Amino acid sequence: MNKFPTAFTILFALIVVVAVLTWVIPAGQYKRAFSTALGRDAPVPGTFVEVEPSPQGPLAVLMAPIAGLYDPATGMANAIDVAVFVLVIGGFLAVVTRTGAIDAGIGGLLKALKGREIWMIPILMTAFAAGGTSYGMAEESLAFYSIVLPVFLRAGYDTLTGVSVILLGCGIGTLGSTFNAFATVIASDAAGVPFTDGLALRAFILFACLAAGILFVMRYASRVKAHPERSIVAAQREDNIAHFLKGVDSGAPLPDFSATRAFILVLFGLTFVVMLWGVISQGWWMGEMSALFLGMAILTFFVAKADAQTRMDEHTFVDTFVGGARDLLGVALLIGVARGIVVIMDAGKITDTILNALAGTLAGFGDVPFINVMLASQTFLSFVVPSSSGLAVLTMPILAPLSDFAGVQRDLTVTAYQSANGWVNLFNPTFAVVMGGLAIGRVGYDRWLRFVWPLLLILAVIISAALSVSAVMSDAPSTSPPAAELAN
Repeated sequence: MNKFPTAFTILFALIVVVAVLTWVIPAGQYKRAFSTALGRDAPVPGTFVEVEPSPQGPLAVLMAPIAGLYDPATGMANAIDVAVFVLVIGGFLAVVTRTGAIDAGIGGLLKALKGREIWMIPILMTAFAAGGTSYGMAEESLAFYSIVLPVFLRAGYDTLTGVSVILLGCGIGTLGSTFNAFATVIASDAAGVPFTDGLALRAFILFACLAAGILFVMRYASRVKAHPERSIVAAQREDNIAHFLKGVDSGAPLPDFSATRAFILVLFGLTFVVMLWGVISQGWWMGEMSALFLGMAILTFFVAKADAQTRMDEHTFVDTFVGGARDLLGVALLIGVARGIVVIMDAGKITDTILNALAGTLAGFGDVPFINVMLASQTFLSFVVPSSSGLAVLTMPILAPLSDFAGVQRDLTVTAYQSANGWVNLFNPTFAVVMGGLAIGRVGYDRWLRFVWPLLLILAVIISAALSVSAVMSDAPSTSPPAAELAN
């Protein structure tokens, strides 16, 4: 039987396709001007011009995954910081796991939830959604896979259940961003409206979509626990148990929950609390978070030395840390390949051309057709620019003013943008968090699509219906400028 291509093959094929498009789609650019509200350059509406073509050839295709990590021309980082973060997380988790603290904690959790393990799903998905709606939790979620997956395997579920709890929890939270500074606030500033406008609608989308997601995952998990052979990843069950439970049977005894292991778990949890505090209030990003996890790995080593059950020497510590980083090396490289797609589009100067064409398409629609075409346009653009902040800066200055002419309030355009971007990033192969999470969970991309597509349809209906009703109720004045003016 032919196997579905790996994530690396899928992404590299997309790089080739995009490179071919740079030979077909005319090159073009908007003028950029610094926006004090956004703190960066943004495209200026009405300034699009065609420019000298910059088609990308075979060498550019081969360089794209490298440039996805860092720009060879300037030496500036693209996704290298995320890749390093993933490697350090791997080392940190390996050190904590080596002490037996995580396995002991899993045993305590399962004992406390005996017979009620299914409730881990709504609790954890709600927690991850809180991170998504508040600050767009994405790359940070990669740290949780190696923690959550063994818990679900021990509870009798499969790795797909654990992956869906994290990926869908964070993703639906981001889809329904309420005050996400990296999406809603940036997009609202670019659209010229307060980010509090449309808050009630975004809260409704968040709760409705999260409820649908929780019920969807719980239904699948219940089926898998009752009939393990019906798991979408059933063929990998024994391999996954060997990988995530370190070669022991899922019913084997777990380590004692000693005082030292309990303290290590406290430090473990504190690491994530400090990470969230740093990201939200101190402006931390990948460098600072990587340093945090490295420091906590070293601190864990010294704490573990105090107990004969958890003790390791310096050589064992270093070998364990490096081995954990090695386990996630494939994920780190995958991040660079995914970013390479955007590198090719920008180098080929076709991103602005596509944006300008969509602006022309949106001209002249009424309220409900307009908001749904806007939703579809942002869905397409999210494949091209998976970054929520990058998409906001690129599209909102151009597309938000179009809502005035359709009689639709601008905050609806912001909500359409963030909903589309969040929805696409539940399965987007160009989004490193999706491919990275699936790689850590050992879930094939084809298996993920097979699992998630019914939920994607449900969420799309909820979003479209909510936006359509709100567009009808919108009281923005409508005018009708010439279509050519909107397109240019």
